[in-house]
Amino acid sequence: MARAKKLPSKPLPANRMASLLEEFIEWMRVSNAAAYTVYHRRACIAGFIRWAYAHGIEDPMEVTRPVLQNYQRHLYYYRQKSGEPLTFRTQYSRMVPVRSWFRWLVRNNHILHNPAADLDMPKIEQRLPRAVLSESEAERVMLQPDIGEPLGLRDRAILETFYSTGIRRTELVNLKLYNLDRERGTLSIWQGKGRKDRIIPIGERAVAWIAKYLREARPQLASDPDDGTVFLSVEGGPFHPDRLSALVREHVEAAKLSKRGACHMFRHTMATLMLEGGADIRYIQQMLGHADLQSTQVYTQVSIRNLKQIHTATHPGATLEKQPPAATDAGSNEEEQLKADLLAALENEAAEDE
Repeated sequence: MARAKKLPSKPLPANRMASLLEEFIEWMRVSNAAAYTVYHRRACIAGFIRWAYAHGIEDPMEVTRPVLQNYQRHLYYYRQKSGEPLTFRTQYSRMVPVRSWFRWLVRNNHILHNPAADLDMPKIEQRLPRAVLSESEAERVMLQPDIGEPLGLRDRAILETFYSTGIRRTELVNLKLYNLDRERGTLSIWQGKGRKDRIIPIGERAVAWIAKYLREARPQLASDPDDGTVFLSVEGGPFHPDRLSALVREHVEAAKLSKRGACHMFRHTMATLMLEGGADIRYIQQMLGHADLQSTQVYTQVSIRNLKQIHTATHPGATLEKQPPAATDAGSNEEEQLKADLLAALENEAAEDE
């Protein structure tokens, strides 16, 4: 998952839309929505309310589909401080809460009809992870913290945990001592994304580094009252997710790789290396906590190593020296049929191209 872009936090105008937003936020909290979901939706809807106010719109009854389409165009042409436009994924993520809000307004009889009901949303491109570490690159990052210092020992344990499990940064921030079963080598993730619990394995090496941190460094960081959070900041409490990302990014940059990333980089790395090692994608899905296998299938596109090996072994032009043809079983009717089907498919594609 790319890093969430920080949204503006300017004050809202005192109008009916702003008061209805607060009612919506209260309803979300009563419905047990995740804290980050509440924050993100409030920020996105507030952005729309400020834009609408600047265009003379203060009541949701005044919002029509053309108004929402104009707001979509505003997001499309908006430029950040860097001069870069918002990605289509970000535009989509800004519009989804607005659409949800109008659906809630209709259901609660605040407006008569939903102007966002049939709104065309920006199409999201299927993106590959920006950076995935090789095994040797991951090991270089592991070596960056100074394990002779309490904070360095903590950082090494954090990096090892990310690398071994691929958990999300918020899941690591919320880890408690009772979530780690060192004897069984498992982590229990409570209330992960979608309020779902899961139990996943953690490697012996990561467990050993966590044990060393708990024994030698955590007592120096902990402060009363101690709520049992595993990884503590210098203030003695849980990390803020953004601070954790900054810490991991510092170690990645210190490794002087040609790749940039932070916590999520290790999530991508864990999934890709496991897939290249022969793990079934369904097990990777369980590790990552994906509800839909389609979310996990992106890693089959990233795992190029096995495909490269097959390409080198079978393609006559893949190497500088000509390779002898691989031995085949000439008597295999199934293989001959597969070859015939492949040739037929290629011929059909060629005909379509013409």
